[in-house]
Amino acid sequence: MSNSEIGLIGLGTMGAALSLNIADKGFDISVFNRTTARTHTFMDQAGILANKITPAETLEDFVASIAAPRAIIIMVPAGEAVDAQIAALRPLLGSGDLIIDAGNANYNDTARRAAEADAAGVPFLGIGVSGGEEGARFGPSIMGGGPKPAWDRVSHILEAIAARYDDTPCATWMGEGGSGHFVKTVHNGIEYADMQMIAEVYGILRDGMGRSAADCAAVFERWNEGPLQSYLIEISGKVSRAHDAKSGNPVLDIILDRAGQKGTGRWTVIEAQHLGAPVPVIEAAVSARNISALLDVRKEGEGLFGASPRPVDLEPDIVESALIAGKIMCYAQGFVLLDLAGRANDWDLPMPDIARVWRDGCIIRSAMLNDMARALTEAPDHNLMFAPYFAKMMEQNAPHLRHVVTTALSHGLSVPALSAALTYFDMMRTARGTANMIQAQRDFFGAHSFERVDAEGAHHGPWGG
Repeated sequence: MSNSEIGLIGLGTMGAALSLNIADKGFDISVFNRTTARTHTFMDQAGILANKITPAETLEDFVASIAAPRAIIIMVPAGEAVDAQIAALRPLLGSGDLIIDAGNANYNDTARRAAEADAAGVPFLGIGVSGGEEGARFGPSIMGGGPKPAWDRVSHILEAIAARYDDTPCATWMGEGGSGHFVKTVHNGIEYADMQMIAEVYGILRDGMGRSAADCAAVFERWNEGPLQSYLIEISGKVSRAHDAKSGNPVLDIILDRAGQKGTGRWTVIEAQHLGAPVPVIEAAVSARNISALLDVRKEGEGLFGASPRPVDLEPDIVESALIAGKIMCYAQGFVLLDLAGRANDWDLPMPDIARVWRDGCIIRSAMLNDMARALTEAPDHNLMFAPYFAKMMEQNAPHLRHVVTTALSHGLSVPALSAALTYFDMMRTARGTANMIQAQRDFFGAHSFERVDAEGAHHGPWGG
């Protein structure tokens, strides 16, 4: 019987958690997974929520179990799997039935699928969902993209399952086409950068200051009570304090120094380059992950040149201050990228609401986002570090960022993201930089011309052949 209000395809970690969240909020939901055994396992583990869930073993039975007009969430791996699932689903649906891709999709794919759906006269949404398994189960941050009427049809469900901050749901419609997945991509780029900077200060504490994992835990726990209060700082304290049951050593000390990635940070960098948006902190974070994967090469380098870190004389409070400045730079670059993407794609991105949506449920949730939302309300197209509140913070913390970066580099401690943040700050406060030399070179070898400081128009130098 067609009685479910919504359906979900794909019972992997995120899909299963999201399904339980929907059922937990009182909505009847149908579920389907390509592997039937996974569906059975999911139902066995659903507990008292099983009575709100209708499992289906065929796609036809799944569709038939959902009340029309149907709304179906797809949670399958990004790429070809999404296209294949849509192709299998569409012939079974009516013209008013809505498909919602809630996976980690590339926004370009989402834009294409949205255009195809629009041409066919059928609704389609691409929504970014952040928060990992725990967020999906108990309240993620949700960034919607697609036709506003389609969003409005399911917003009562999405807002109900989203995280809440001061009783405000962390779920918002971002705009048309692939906007929701683009905002999620930038979220992940900021996430990469934030994690990398935390890893760098952990390296300073461990290798430069000789702090144990337990000492690092205490530092992170103290920082989480101040301006750096955030999910990532919180879990950094927890992982620093954890011990391995097998060896008895701190877990951090037995984890291989090789970071994985699913590519969303790389997407952020690629799109930033297409748009001409400077995101050097995010770029440095992506590069650092790529370098971390070269473990054998790094071992060869250490054998050839020796291990480089030497003790440093730094106080944790100074390092905290440096991280505050780096974090501001990281978020500022992300919001500039969002602003440029909105202009390029004709999205009226709700910049303050993006900051509000990220206040809870997502990986980059942070105490700073409240102040960022206020700054973006006053000047949505202005660089965050120029907002009065953050400009004052930069005045206070940038000198410490400079001290930490220069000290770390002079002592052989690699801090690529913090260095990129400092360089960005210096470039953005320099009215006359050095690009005039680049323009002279370009004109010399390619007659590309240049602008003069004392006259309008295009000009050439006296170096002609």
